[in-house]
Amino acid sequence: MPPRPRLKPSVRVSLQRSSPPLGIRPASATSSCLYSRRVELPVPSSFYRSISSNRTFSSSTSTEQTPLPAPPSRWYSDLKTRVGKCILFGCSREQAQRAAGVMQALATEWRALTAGAEGFLTGGRRGLEDQQVVWGEMDSFGHVNNTHYIRYAESARVNWILHFAGADPANGAAWRELMTPKNTGLIMKSIKADYKFPMTYPDTISAYHKLRSLPAATDTSLVLDCIILSHGHRRVAARTEEDVVVYDYRAARKTPVPPFALDAFRDVWRGQEEEVRRARARIWELMAQVEGLEKETWDRPDAVEDLGAAGKAAGKS
Repeated sequence: MPPRPRLKPSVRVSLQRSSPPLGIRPASATSSCLYSRRVELPVPSSFYRSISSNRTFSSSTSTEQTPLPAPPSRWYSDLKTRVGKCILFGCSREQAQRAAGVMQALATEWRALTAGAEGFLTGGRRGLEDQQVVWGEMDSFGHVNNTHYIRYAESARVNWILHFAGADPANGAAWRELMTPKNTGLIMKSIKADYKFPMTYPDTISAYHKLRSLPAATDTSLVLDCIILSHGHRRVAARTEEDVVVYDYRAARKTPVPPFALDAFRDVWRGQEEEVRRARARIWELMAQVEGLEKETWDRPDAVEDLGAAGKAAGKS
């Protein structure tokens, strides 16, 4: 049986210049065009080898280092398929243990890696985690109604703001007050949703927010990104872009971001950038491990597929 062709994963490479860092927007339509012209190029094996041998990109990486390229959008399902092909072809005990290690990592780290590769911080009550999708959230078309994604994002946003009260106890009361119409509070100006696929019951979701840009002392609004992850599909089910205004209820007008919030957001911004580096490095490390398994099993020059008992019987006849 001839080996089946395998699609090499790819990364997006800019034809003009690298993508802007988190929060930096193109200054004009001309510069915006520079970021949008992209092509899909295969990832060479040498790139995997350089990742597996270079351990400088880790959770302790300096904030001055440049993050690795974003992984392919379907990196999770692609790695599962590729590991499965190695196992079906035939592995030694040591290779099977390595394959099991990769599968274990995918099972336990998929959420943090999927979110972290884009700068979303997970855990610590930062969002809406492990929320069950209930049957009544589906509509007559047999999928979760679009309005519920907005509610998931809303609950995640409230949790994201309130978690600062615990992380910054000195200003805990002020953080909690942001979610009330008393003094300075937050008001949703606009929200845009991008639905990736129709999610259905049963499923579980987790939703997380991040700062799209680091607010300045004079800014009167926050632009937040949110992802809603499907645990059943283990990928992004929807994204939202939210413009949230800082509002002074007593003066009935917009007001700049409070100083205590600016300090916390600076720390969050650094955390987002560090998480991008950590998560991407881990994903590429897993890809390098799978590449190594492939080179030792079905993709080696003298590879012969292990057909098991059926193959032995055919050989005898």
